[in-house]
Amino acid sequence: MQTKYIFVTGGVVSSLGKGVATASLGALLRARGYKVTAVKIDPYINIDAGTMRPYEHGEVFVTASGAETDLDLGNYERFLDLDVPPGSNITTGQVYLEVIRKERAGDYLSQTVQVIPHVTDEIKRRIVAAGERAGADIVLIEVGGTVGDIESLPFLEAIRQFRFDVGDEHTLYLHLTLVPYLGTSNEFKTKPTQHSVATLRSVGISPDIVMVRSKDKLPEDITKKIALFTSVKANRVFSSFDVPHVYQVPLALEEQGLGKAVETLLDLEHIHPNLGVWQNAVRVIKAPQREVTIALAGKYTAMPDAYLSMMEALLHAGIANDARVNIKWINTESLEEAEEIESQLGDVDGILVPGGFGVRGIEGKIRAAGYARSRKVPYLGICLGMQVAVLDYARNVVGLKEANSTEFDPYAPHKVIDLMPEQLETEDLGGTMRLGDWPMDLSAGTRLAQLYGVPQGGEVQERHRHRYEVNPAYVQALIDAGLTISGVTPGMAGRGAGLVESIELADHPFFVGLQAHPEFKSRPMRPSPPFAGFIAAALAGKLEAPEHKELA
Repeated sequence: MQTKYIFVTGGVVSSLGKGVATASLGALLRARGYKVTAVKIDPYINIDAGTMRPYEHGEVFVTASGAETDLDLGNYERFLDLDVPPGSNITTGQVYLEVIRKERAGDYLSQTVQVIPHVTDEIKRRIVAAGERAGADIVLIEVGGTVGDIESLPFLEAIRQFRFDVGDEHTLYLHLTLVPYLGTSNEFKTKPTQHSVATLRSVGISPDIVMVRSKDKLPEDITKKIALFTSVKANRVFSSFDVPHVYQVPLALEEQGLGKAVETLLDLEHIHPNLGVWQNAVRVIKAPQREVTIALAGKYTAMPDAYLSMMEALLHAGIANDARVNIKWINTESLEEAEEIESQLGDVDGILVPGGFGVRGIEGKIRAAGYARSRKVPYLGICLGMQVAVLDYARNVVGLKEANSTEFDPYAPHKVIDLMPEQLETEDLGGTMRLGDWPMDLSAGTRLAQLYGVPQGGEVQERHRHRYEVNPAYVQALIDAGLTISGVTPGMAGRGAGLVESIELADHPFFVGLQAHPEFKSRPMRPSPPFAGFIAAALAGKLEAPEHKELA
């Protein structure tokens, strides 16, 4: 079949949930057997999201190819169960950089380089290329920002032209807007949606489908009113109302007929979707057999989206264990004082220390790792979370009291965590870390080898995003003191056995650290093995706790 393109735009306000809407529609099409991919357009001038503040932008999602992207690409991968191909996050910076490169190279010789056609052609080329790389039947393209933003205009013009390039039957425009509810007058207000669609039309795009975000499901009379004022058929106005969890969104939209509407508009065969994965996920989320509380001890806890993939991986692990995972947010700056440890961590079933950058809150993270180690509380350390566990072990077990990372103290006498050699000559910050999928060689008989399904040892792939590593000069001392190096990077020229990829403690219910970010590869239908094992251990420890034994 000729490739189909679905463009998702947004209006009224930002953060309405275009990413979830795009991913949910993709899930409905995947459930019908189509090969789907998704592209996120970000109008900011940054080349990528790698250097943005987590408090402002949320987490940086890393793809298999090593791109540092907007967090919506994580939603795409989780909902569609795929690894998005290179080029799936398009930014203004990327587009203009390429257009300027071509101009300097003489590709536009004798032409005056302009937004139309040169910039818009580059945008369209990137959209088509992303679909071709994925071999997709259907490409979903989410345009970031809000209709009316000056930054979005070249992208809106490009997607307007798309319909003329490939035909009406191969393009679909879906517009997501807000219908607020005014409690003082007890009514839904459609005027923001009317103005939003009018603004979209002013740039030459008439939506085929209008999706409306609201607190509650819209009454039929409001749906008809929106249809009338936007010239969209009433059966193509969909209510994306608040639900307890985003995994309910595909089911709610399918129930309203979104999948059928898209089939009709794109001249697709009408297929009954297989939504078993989503139905099972929602069942567990609504009525789990068990529950567990996990402390997420980080430094960006005021902005939960900074740990979005981490939260989703915990949810997936809960689904796999038929359990609700409650997250207790711990700001590690508050753990700097010893007396804070027991009051904040004494009531949890497991401790997760995520990645991060900078010295703020580091001593609190080290204390959290030490508490989990000494109190036999299940522990999972991710990236920096593994490094702080190593620092705690070096200080308090090996006896290197001044052990530290050169990231936090370049003059430390024991640089147990050090800059990777290939980073020594690096000057730029953006896109220069160890990024994307890298192999881990797991040792036979280790807990991680069991969890990954290679009990005799073997190689597995995980995502990475870091500059620092466990210093090889201290590895033997750590091993001699009882730390298990369960995984290393194979094939690192001149590095002997390879970089430390994972650590464990053999005499602990669950104490695991990974240099990688396995949360980026976790899916509702395929939970991350370390996360699934971590939640299973936390549940087992909860059952063995004294209060549970007394109840038994």
